[in-house]
Amino acid sequence: MSRLSVENNWSGQRFPSPGRRRPLIGDLGVADPRHPLLSMLTLGADLGPIYEMQVFRQKFVFVASAELSAELCDETRFSKALPPAIEALRDYVGDGLFTARNDESNWQLAHDLLMPAFTKSAMRSYHPIMLETANELFDYWDRLPADTSGATTVDVTRDMTKLTMETLSRAAFSHDFGSFTSAQQHPFVGAMIRALETGRRKGALRTAPGGRYLTALLDRRNAQTQNYVDALLDDLIAEREHTTDQHDLLGIMLNVAHPETGERLSPLNIRHQILTFLVAGHETTSGALSFTLHYLSQHPHCLAQAQREADDALGHDPTSMPTFEQVPRFRYIRRALDEALRIWPTVPAFARSPRSTTTLGRRYRMTPDDWAVIVLAQVHRDPAVWDDPDTYDPDRFLPENVRKRPAHTYKPFGNGVRACIGRQFALHEAVLVLASLLHRYEIAPDPDYRLRVDERLTMVPKDFQLTLTPRRVPAQTSRERRVSQP
Repeated sequence: MSRLSVENNWSGQRFPSPGRRRPLIGDLGVADPRHPLLSMLTLGADLGPIYEMQVFRQKFVFVASAELSAELCDETRFSKALPPAIEALRDYVGDGLFTARNDESNWQLAHDLLMPAFTKSAMRSYHPIMLETANELFDYWDRLPADTSGATTVDVTRDMTKLTMETLSRAAFSHDFGSFTSAQQHPFVGAMIRALETGRRKGALRTAPGGRYLTALLDRRNAQTQNYVDALLDDLIAEREHTTDQHDLLGIMLNVAHPETGERLSPLNIRHQILTFLVAGHETTSGALSFTLHYLSQHPHCLAQAQREADDALGHDPTSMPTFEQVPRFRYIRRALDEALRIWPTVPAFARSPRSTTTLGRRYRMTPDDWAVIVLAQVHRDPAVWDDPDTYDPDRFLPENVRKRPAHTYKPFGNGVRACIGRQFALHEAVLVLASLLHRYEIAPDPDYRLRVDERLTMVPKDFQLTLTPRRVPAQTSRERRVSQP
């Protein structure tokens, strides 16, 4: 596929757009540049299944309907595209799995080499790391000041982000950032976040008047941060270069050759892959956990069902943790997670481009230089597919309901060969943490809190806190009651 054109012209076709377009800035005065996709949920609600926004010289085409989204997800006709924000990330994470172009050889090489790292047997090896990190989080919460009733208020989004960063760094390259043992954030974590924010801003500025100079200024300001991140990871890679262990992702990337070609990843690409896993993996899972806990706290009957499921599996000791085999059996908790990702997919959108010139929806001509952004929070709420779409209902994901739904209508992990390679890792960790947390604590929301979403590269709840109280597990679990009944 050819490189994305700046303008994304669509052969001159025009689509509905919000407000009145202004010279030079286009629709920038209508949408909030700090929250572009959240703006789309409001502005795009009445614009139909496909609409556009112009930001300076850059045209964005958005798809909101499940029907058009399903067509774009046809891998025989369409493939992944890199919109400006993701293209700008390449300055930071290079040709990692998430940001690589379809025609770059390193993507296929890294994908083939890393697939074994996400098999069932590999997941079994990560399970103790997930348990250890979750226990560190719970111990950290238990050390916080409590009121007279034993209740503690915690910053859910912040702490879940710490949890997922630690889990990933330990699984990826056996490094501990000390998130729950140090009062200060590790400088690497702060540096990575600043570099990512720089990348996001560059994506928005590249087509602005003087954009080349503005992005160069951002690069200069971020140079020291970028150099620090690169140097730390390069040192970690160099320390392991002459070892033969394959117990983590770094070991696999250093010591495993492609079974057919014998190719290996270069140290530079290994750095890009590690950064990709950290960037793409920690906030997405953190957001999924946080949104799920928000909705459970707002729906007591769902919370009670999730806790009954955890209690039935984990028994009377509130500090019990799931075994590897138990995690897939938390089916209701998994449905609760899936439903939260339906309403608020933490990766809010992805872009698609045709492999050859084609017609979308039997109406819209697309060339390989054109791309459309699938807005998942709209597709996942399309009333043509989802009844009462704004209502939180985990039972939408009962097997019989999933089977009735059209294909390609639920895509929180992307699509096809370029879908998230770490999906099973994220789901296993999220379900494990939710089951353990709900078994250990009673959770209560702030009655005055109204969900606000913070749009970064991902979506996460903003300023979201819960009050936790250590639980007393019922004397009899529901499973034991069923067994004891005549």
